[in-house]
Amino acid sequence: MNDNSNITILKEIAELLNEETDMIPMLKGALTKFLKGTNFKTGWIFFINDKGKSELVVHENLPEALQYNDCEHLKTGGCWCVSRYRNNELKKASNIIECQRIEAAIEANVGDPAGITHHATVPLQSGDERFGILNVASANTVSFTDQELELLESVAFQMGSAIKRICLTKQEQEIALVQERNRLARDLHDSVNQLLFSVTLTARAGIEMSEQQDIKETFKEIQQLTQSALTEMRALIWQLRPKGLESGLIEAIKAYAEMLNINLTVNVSGVIQFPSRIEETLFRIAQEALNNVRKHSGVQEAILYLTVTPTDILLVIKDEGRGFIIDPELTIPSIGLQSIRDRAIAVGGTADVVSEIGKGTELLIRLPY
Repeated sequence: MNDNSNITILKEIAELLNEETDMIPMLKGALTKFLKGTNFKTGWIFFINDKGKSELVVHENLPEALQYNDCEHLKTGGCWCVSRYRNNELKKASNIIECQRIEAAIEANVGDPAGITHHATVPLQSGDERFGILNVASANTVSFTDQELELLESVAFQMGSAIKRICLTKQEQEIALVQERNRLARDLHDSVNQLLFSVTLTARAGIEMSEQQDIKETFKEIQQLTQSALTEMRALIWQLRPKGLESGLIEAIKAYAEMLNINLTVNVSGVIQFPSRIEETLFRIAQEALNNVRKHSGVQEAILYLTVTPTDILLVIKDEGRGFIIDPELTIPSIGLQSIRDRAIAVGGTADVVSEIGKGTELLIRLPY
């Protein structure tokens, strides 16, 4: 390919990357356009986190052997390019002499490899921040030219910059969301919360001032209802602005349980140090679970287990309350539990509930780490 063709491809990819705001469609579109305009015929992208865990996020035009069983051989086993990336040794576009994952797919004889035996690789990064790698290959090709590798580096640079842009945009959106939550929490605390507290004091005064028993009972009922509403309001304010999370996840959960008058026993195994998104997800799930204990279990005690392994986080919250029957025909038995499941799924995790009448309820959350 000549230089003019390369410049055209880079311009088209740059336009696509600048327009798209969703990460995966952006990368897939850019990869598709790149493959159509070059001698490269197939490609795939791994995101690799700070712990070195790789995830296949995008692929295009894979041969049958590599597509087998949901890209099984690309997702498992050793890989020179990923190992080099983890060791911070992959600095630029490189020809791969051999690829263990491709070799494994060919040896397994699970489909036509379409002549794909080797691939080139390049890191995706923006400045000092790294995100993963882009791999590309062509049939019956064991080595790519310097010009092809330079073009690959240019595309990888564009992708890395676009990934960084989207990450920054998401961070700005998250900051704006937190600020709006804080504003709503302040407004609720300064207005509705204070009004409910005033009604509680007024009802108490009415009880003391009234001599007729039926009027006293009416004021008592008003006081009880207002106190319940006040507890609900404080729980809502907590959900909008989780005070104490800056002191750590466990302390925040304990404080929330105390606010709900729940005696919470906590058992922790492993090192508690999570990314902010995972930490907030765990906190929100614990909030909803404790709310369910207070509202539905009929008891004021619960046990929380948090176990951290190198790959997973397991959160278990159980009570010995009245329990309930889980209808197998229903996806989930309540809005609260559906919210818990949605939060877990949003970060790639799972949520399961075990319950039986008279034997309590157990919530099991597993999140990737």
